Amino acid sequence: MIPFKKSRLGRPAALLLALLIGATSGVAASAQPAPSADAALQHVDPQLRAKANRGTELTDELVRKVHAMPPSSTPAPSQDPPVFEKRIKGLDGQPDVSIVVVNAKPGASRPGILHTHGGGYVLGSAKQYLWLIQPIAKALDVTIVSVDYRLAPETTYKGSVQDNYAGLKWLYDHAAELGVDRKRLAVMGESAGGGHAALLALEARKRGEIPLAYQVLLYPMLDDRTGSSRTPAPQAGRFIWTAPNNRIGWRSFLGSEPGTAKVPAEAVPARTKDLSSLPPTYIAVGDIDLFVEEDVAYARRLIEAGVPVELHVFRGGYHGFNMLVPDAALSKLYEATLLDALRRGLDIHN
Repeated sequence: MIPFKKSRLGRPAALLLALLIGATSGVAASAQPAPSADAALQHVDPQLRAKANRGTELTDELVRKVHAMPPSSTPAPSQDPPVFEKRIKGLDGQPDVSIVVVNAKPGASRPGILHTHGGGYVLGSAKQYLWLIQPIAKALDVTIVSVDYRLAPETTYKGSVQDNYAGLKWLYDHAAELGVDRKRLAVMGESAGGGHAALLALEARKRGEIPLAYQVLLYPMLDDRTGSSRTPAPQAGRFIWTAPNNRIGWRSFLGSEPGTAKVPAEAVPARTKDLSSLPPTYIAVGDIDLFVEEDVAYARRLIEAGVPVELHVFRGGYHGFNMLVPDAALSKLYEATLLDALRRGLDIHN
């Protein structure tokens, strides 16, 4: 089991998912509780119902306000396992990139994970997800590098994908000093970070420089058509991350309206025609998450392309349930399943 901790800011950092609160502190925006009589609650796991709300309505104005705020003073992270921040060189023509490195052990030979944080492509930071990745790094004794990629709408996919690849290349090039085995590299992310991880695996395949052993896509944001040109199942996306929020996230990321025939395939994993030769894949999602249908469809297409896939759909789970209610039995099952998959996928024997 992953020993998840609460944020040192005095609230679960997982509340980033309810508007990714850590990124919006000080901005007037309140979550809307779901009425107790709402039929949608019948689909929610009983232990998750107390935190089931409609989240905060994301608007272009709110995103601009968040991005205009000065950086908040975040307490120094726990050093168990050790953490350090670093600025690395970006790809040609791109700016330098900030990364956070967790559990480096020079001289060792362990798996390495390139992590991309969530936030609907418009919010969040690598440091705000330390509470999530540090326990994983400790439980598995792996090195995790998390990238502070540039956020939309100021930077579209054309920039953030390059930032994440720069982080992966740095991890690969500095494997020895980090104690990482180059043959056991994975990409991993949750929500929009899962979308970024999927795009990063596609970018690595295209470039052919860095072999990936595994990709871990946690309730990933994979298809701009969800909630725009495609209507989700009635029970899906009613809590935390909704279709209107999804449209804003994708529009910001793409720099154009989502769901149209003009959307570039290279920006959207689900629009990529050829999914062959990608690394073995783990996908996890709740069955009432807005992304459940697109995630299951992506898993099916990977299987059809000959990619080994492990798919878990958690009954009664809304978006980010494991982070919002970490003590729930369903969340503990999710965490144990994830650790087990990482052990098998990266050949870890601890």
